[in-house]
Amino acid sequence: MTDARFLDDGGVPVFEITGTGARPASVALIGRRARVSARLYGRGRTWRAEVPLRAARWGGPELPLPTGEYRLSIEAGEATDAAPPGAAISLTVLPGLRAAWTGATLRVGPPVDTAEAQAALEKEYARRREPLENAVFFESFYGRNASCNPLAIDRELARVAPGVTRYWSVVDLSVQVPPGAVAVVEGSPEWWRARGVARLLVVNDWLRRRFVRRRGQVVLQTWHGTPLKRLALHRPGFDPRRAAAVVREALRWNVLLAQSPYAARVLTKAYAFLRRPVWIEGYPRNDALRMDDGARTRRALGIGADERVLLYAPTWRDDREAIVDFVDPTALARATDSVVLVRGHSRTLLPGEDARGPRVIDVTGYPDTARLLAVADALITDYSSVMFDFSITGKPMYFLVPDLEHYRGAQRGFYFDLLDAAPGPVVRTQEELARAIGEVDPSIFAERYARWQRIFNARDDGGASERVVARILDQGFVDR
Repeated sequence: MTDARFLDDGGVPVFEITGTGARPASVALIGRRARVSARLYGRGRTWRAEVPLRAARWGGPELPLPTGEYRLSIEAGEATDAAPPGAAISLTVLPGLRAAWTGATLRVGPPVDTAEAQAALEKEYARRREPLENAVFFESFYGRNASCNPLAIDRELARVAPGVTRYWSVVDLSVQVPPGAVAVVEGSPEWWRARGVARLLVVNDWLRRRFVRRRGQVVLQTWHGTPLKRLALHRPGFDPRRAAAVVREALRWNVLLAQSPYAARVLTKAYAFLRRPVWIEGYPRNDALRMDDGARTRRALGIGADERVLLYAPTWRDDREAIVDFVDPTALARATDSVVLVRGHSRTLLPGEDARGPRVIDVTGYPDTARLLAVADALITDYSSVMFDFSITGKPMYFLVPDLEHYRGAQRGFYFDLLDAAPGPVVRTQEELARAIGEVDPSIFAERYARWQRIFNARDDGGASERVVARILDQGFVDR
């Protein structure tokens, strides 16, 4: 017979399983983006397994498990009674999360209130009248991580104006926030309050839920990449509701940050962001590429100093939730004698699942893309804006585009012809990709590469964070 319960072990949430007979060889919870093993006790008539509902990744701190479903794996060994507990356990509030056992899987979610309570919190947010704080509300990729331009701005702001309070919007407490920052879980009372009292909001995507700008509040939209693919008002097929939503969203922004003059032209037209300030300062997130040799990140990922690293980072697709399956990373690692890092788009983080295999590391959950770009000896992408960031390094790029015609014609469309401009080989299959990596001399793309850098990277000089934060302070969005 096997039983289970939830415990609070001194602030650490624990899923405890007990059974009769010899203890199992191992017990673990296995999710799409995290795995945690149990501590096992007992060698006689009964056994006990304590699975902490916390995990550490990439050398970071232990944090509550990411939201999702987890399969309970029990390796029997010599045990005679090692079946998962059958009785369900209803939703239970634990430190940093909520959990429920269905009798088949463990469901973990953020510590937020019910939908009814959310409605009340939203009304209170809209009526908020307390004074604004000398604070910044940061959000990156809808709170899925603390990354991108908001992270770089946070780090510079903490350096030059340490008195500013820094709130970070997160989907759950598995998201690691920068030192000294305050994590606020989306939908919690603290989240609604921070959003309503911060003088400055720094975001890299749309503002979700209801947003009411208070007098004195400023929204700095950093966006999250120079676009190749058409977006917002420029997407194929006119939809009046989508167009209205785009215009309504852009009206929430006070200032728009652009990586280059090219990006500024595209973004301002795509979002009808007219007659308002556009800061063309390069991307703060890319400052690291001017000074990081990747050694520290290699150690965190367990990659040897002399190993070649290929970073596969495709964009997301409108017609699927998970990362595209155009690459077999294990076969690519073997064919190119490389370590392959797999980096899915942020939109594939929650619904997707880690890729696994010899010399394959899924880094979709790694918090800082720039550090991965610094590690990589070459980039493999398709239509992702990561191409405009990686080109700062001058290292080889390869474009794997098996669905080019469909994506360009039926799904998104492009702002320019990738085939004419790409600063590296454009291939259609994994076999062509492996041959290009092994046989194509990158120097034949030197002229294209240099032109690409002149157009897209002229302001990516390592000082973007400093310039952006200086403008924030000079314009009085927050005080030192």
